[in-house]
Amino acid sequence: MVVCGDDGLAHRLAAELRGVYGEQVTLVVPASERSVRPPVVVRTRAASALLDRVVTAAVGLTGNGTAGGNGGAGATGGHGSPAHSSGTGGDPRGGIRLMEAAEPSEAALAEAGVERADALALVYDDDETNIRAALTARRLNPRLRLVLRLYNRRLGQHIEALLDQAAALAAGSADGDSADGSGFDASTTVLSDADTAAPALAATALTGTSKVLQTGGLLLRAVERPPAGAGVSAAPGLATLALLSPTDPTDTTGPGGDQGPTLLPDAAAVRDGGERTTVVLEQVSYAGPALPDGRGVMPWFASLFSRRLRWSLAGMVGCVVALAVALWLVTGIHPLRAFYLTLLDLFAIDDPAIGQSVGRQILQLLSGLAGLLLLPVLLAAVLEALGTFRTVSSLRKPPRGLGGHVVLLGLGKIGTRVLTRLRELNIPVVCVESDPEARGLATARRLRVPVVLGDVTQEGVLEAAKIHRAHALLAVTSADTTNLEAVLYARAVRPDLRVVLRLYDDDFATAVYRTLRAAHPGASTRSRSVSHLAAPAFAGAMMGRQILGAFPVERRVLLFAAVEVGGHPQLEGKTVGQAFRAGSWRVLAREESGDAPGLTWDLPDTYVLQPSDRVVLAATRRGLAELLGRRGRVGT
Repeated sequence: MVVCGDDGLAHRLAAELRGVYGEQVTLVVPASERSVRPPVVVRTRAASALLDRVVTAAVGLTGNGTAGGNGGAGATGGHGSPAHSSGTGGDPRGGIRLMEAAEPSEAALAEAGVERADALALVYDDDETNIRAALTARRLNPRLRLVLRLYNRRLGQHIEALLDQAAALAAGSADGDSADGSGFDASTTVLSDADTAAPALAATALTGTSKVLQTGGLLLRAVERPPAGAGVSAAPGLATLALLSPTDPTDTTGPGGDQGPTLLPDAAAVRDGGERTTVVLEQVSYAGPALPDGRGVMPWFASLFSRRLRWSLAGMVGCVVALAVALWLVTGIHPLRAFYLTLLDLFAIDDPAIGQSVGRQILQLLSGLAGLLLLPVLLAAVLEALGTFRTVSSLRKPPRGLGGHVVLLGLGKIGTRVLTRLRELNIPVVCVESDPEARGLATARRLRVPVVLGDVTQEGVLEAAKIHRAHALLAVTSADTTNLEAVLYARAVRPDLRVVLRLYDDDFATAVYRTLRAAHPGASTRSRSVSHLAAPAFAGAMMGRQILGAFPVERRVLLFAAVEVGGHPQLEGKTVGQAFRAGSWRVLAREESGDAPGLTWDLPDTYVLQPSDRVVLAATRRGLAELLGRRGRVGT
């Protein structure tokens, strides 16, 4: 595998390929003096050290004076020393070869071994650089799998089709499949770090974990479940992925008495697992209150007028009805005529009750007084309705009484993608943005999401977003200090609030996470860098389009792949139960085609897999290599 880039994503991706998939990696980065973001790293490292010292002095902590984690060095994207390479999480002596090149020229790609490589990732921050290098690499090796980082989605689709067509023509095959029988296609995959990080950020805000898998329009996560009690069965429709290591050292359950985790156990192993914790796959969903969609008369009326004004109008209506009933009882006239006369009195229309009973005259005076009181109420309703219409034409305000929502800070490239993903999950969101020209405001307006315009560091902005009643705070602005300041202020308002920070530098993210967890042990805190969240998707694309993602299970890894049943004798013509091989692979779902594409997750064990079926399965690295017939590494 060859990885070319100029920021932290390249280093994180190289570490992911080596550490998770066991691949041999060549990492191509700019020379040390061409590092693109040294000021950011220097600032964040200094800030992380300062943050640790302050919190240590404040709460008497020990051991947090240094920023833990091994991902921060990779954020410079340009250092060529072995120490920096090991800082990405990989060992240069254990499979990561470091190479410096000012740009991904033809000579540099050739020296990196692109002509002999299985896959190439181009993750420079500049779209033009990635496209130019991809065209060169496709010419050098038509059977090379390409993964490009592009921000322009529409351009990415055209580039993907163009490079795939070039590979097919050069290889003499219409579908671009490689001819080595490996089952991996010489494809081109265009990804955006914003798009790939958004599902994990959304899931973290909702469930507190970023170990998620996105497939078939669903967001899935691996959940650890304690042993069920006697007579209690697990929730239906959940696939058991693993049995964790036993907590009792005398417990030797598992294959061969191994005390490590048991991946993809069969029913007997789960039943005999004793007190071992299971890891199951479940869908990420939201069951809390939803924002009003604005459709219908009552939601529209409620959003149009404030609560105080609605109560005032209701009181005036009740007063009019009471006066009409009293007039009917006093004079004995028809109820409709009594109501009509009350309205005449109310609006001071000339119909004096001269010569009539005293009761009628008193009611007329009371009706005139009620009319005087009604005038300012009607004026306030008109003015508020006009102001509300102006707001609807631009941005919505957070509804009164809103609670259980997610407060999203920042509507830039990352924030816009996260907002879209949250609304796809029907999660109520309130956005906070300081730039009135931010790219995500159009998306928020289209999705009818409330937005608070203002600097989040200013007092009153988070309160306007109803932070005191929120479920979680998701800070994804482009400034690390802004995200940190907002989180610290929100924690002062709500110590138990779940917070998720987007931080650029991994070292800084680790330091913030540790110190916030130490200061607020009872609250959920997550700090994430975009490169850390995006690297698994880029690594999976380098392994082939059928790789959907990977979940770590203790020191082992489970892969998820989409595989065509045809051509695999272990699957073709077998039932789901027969195709399952404990410890190697397990069929989880079948892709549906036609007018309503999707995934069927409740496949019965008796369903016979057809050659035309495409299935989603979980597998170990060794099992997937055996299933796909791939030569080379067979690590677990």
